[in-house]
Amino acid sequence: MARYGIGKGDRVAVYAYNSHYYPISMLGLAKIGAIQVPINYMLNAEEIAYIINHSGSRLFIVEDSLYPVIARTQAEFTTVEQWGFISLGDSLVPAGFFDLIEEMKTLPTDEPQVEVSAEDIVQIPYTSGTESKPKGAMLSHRALMSQYHSCIFDGQYETHDVSLHALPLFHCAQLHCFLMPYLYVGATNVIMHRADALEMIRCIEKYQITHMFAPHTVWIGILNHPEFKNHNHGSLKKAAYGASIMPVEIIKQLSVTFRGLMLWNYYGQTEMGPVATILKPEDQLLKPGSAGKPVLNVETRLMDDAGAFVPQGTVGEIVHRSGHVMSGYLNDPEKTQEAFAFGWFHSGDLGRFDEDGYLYVVDRKKDMIKTGGENVASREVEEVLYQYPGIEEVAVIGLPDPKWIEIVAAVIVPKKGVTLVEKEIIAFCKEHLAGFKCPKKIVITDKLPKNPSGKILKRELKALGAGS
Repeated sequence: MARYGIGKGDRVAVYAYNSHYYPISMLGLAKIGAIQVPINYMLNAEEIAYIINHSGSRLFIVEDSLYPVIARTQAEFTTVEQWGFISLGDSLVPAGFFDLIEEMKTLPTDEPQVEVSAEDIVQIPYTSGTESKPKGAMLSHRALMSQYHSCIFDGQYETHDVSLHALPLFHCAQLHCFLMPYLYVGATNVIMHRADALEMIRCIEKYQITHMFAPHTVWIGILNHPEFKNHNHGSLKKAAYGASIMPVEIIKQLSVTFRGLMLWNYYGQTEMGPVATILKPEDQLLKPGSAGKPVLNVETRLMDDAGAFVPQGTVGEIVHRSGHVMSGYLNDPEKTQEAFAFGWFHSGDLGRFDEDGYLYVVDRKKDMIKTGGENVASREVEEVLYQYPGIEEVAVIGLPDPKWIEIVAAVIVPKKGVTLVEKEIIAFCKEHLAGFKCPKKIVITDKLPKNPSGKILKRELKALGAGS
């Protein structure tokens, strides 16, 4: 990176599937005081261009298999001065790109002498939050080290562990809750290119995996895979899940299938680095549905809209104070100030504490949809739908789904005399949004429920199952 003019404070975007080049780039950039901007590989070119330009990324590293997504739109990445290529297959390096793998073969052995402080920013992951455009959460060296300490302590990470990393490393969960802290303690790490149930099953046996993380949908896929019974999984002793609550029946099935398996549930968000609370193994069946208790370096409370803490058993917004927390949103002082109102970081989630101090997340304060572990801002989808001819009003909500936890659903009021076709609306969305953000269900109705001030009552739509 330094060879190509990257210095302290410069941003470098990484658009890639999992490989050992992901942590190498993270650590290399950190060493010279530069900043990694991870790109979600499920985004489309338009969405990627916004993040690249908003972050001011000067260098853009692209994996060969993802290059076709941005090949025709390179001119739209107006801040990019240098292009890097990770050639994992037989792809030719495009004109104007340098070959990252070839460059690494001739690296100098001396360490760069760059002064880096704890408060310097090391990564800017983008989160959809609840707004129409994603926000860049600025994570400092201090924040990530604090986060790693919490994960190591509360997750019981040990040097002799062998951890499998299959979920996307552009996500702070797999990268910062598991891979980086496990590197920190000197454990063995096995990185899969992409999550695949059969390959995960094979890897557990081949590498004698002792620890792995996956959302409950992946765990179900592993348990139900026809090849599962043909492999030995006796090495697996620790497992983590997150993004949604694990059904109790699956917890029981995992405990029986993997004898002696210990489970941890991680709850948090990007701005927290991301972990805030953990439900530990001994509490999985005692406190089903709970997000657990705050981790080592986090203080968690519940607050009302006036900034007062609510009594135990009462629902309030989940707020945190922590060394983990981001330094703020990039180029957005207004949203930063709002997020840190009353001196606490506001999660946007509503929760309650039981009599034993265990946190339960009961609702989202704002209209966030979590589908398959990905956050989707309803407003972002609504803005795209309002561009479609013939739509009078629209409300985007999340509806329960056995596979995806929630699906994106759009409730639409057509303009008078207009007939709307569901397939055509979804196809329009796919032209402007990543696939996971597009509605899986369209409901046509003659009106939307509203309060006296004209605000659409999305809770009523959810309660009615969008009229289905």
